Amino acid sequence: MPRKEPATRLDPRYSAPEATPTTWAEAREQLETAELYWLSTVRPDGRPHVTPLLAVWLDEALHFCTGAGERKARNLAANPNCVLTTGVNVLDRGLDLVVEGPALPVTEETPLRRVAAAYEAKYGSEWHFDVRDGAFAGQGGRALVFQVSPATAFGFRKGAYGQTRWRF
Repeated sequence: MPRKEPATRLDPRYSAPEATPTTWAEAREQLETAELYWLSTVRPDGRPHVTPLLAVWLDEALHFCTGAGERKARNLAANPNCVLTTGVNVLDRGLDLVVEGPALPVTEETPLRRVAAAYEAKYGSEWHFDVRDGAFAGQGGRALVFQVSPATAFGFRKGAYGQTRWRF
């Protein structure tokens, strides 16, 4: 899939005078290498739900899996809009990232096999998944797979504070 180069804008309201926009290439690299992400979804009654999870960046999208009965899967069935975040928990350095977009189910065998291979390459053999019946099959049972292609993303640079927005 060809890379999408988003419109990039530094928001001066939330940026130091010397700040420059973070490149999408840098943000994408961090999305590829981050180990932990936080998924925010909306419960049917409108309350937020946030949970940590593992994810892989593949074909210009984040991919994650979850059991069909888990709260996040049930939330996404009712409302696919979500936010994935990653970054570092320090104030004076690093880059925090926020990716907004709909979580769409991945059910076709070839893409599922590619996502499964990406999980194992990134997280090791403990995260091996077989593909069966439009989902992952692993030690924890059946897991649905979702893909979040960014609609909008934000980068929050720390140190020389800068807020970058990417629109796709």
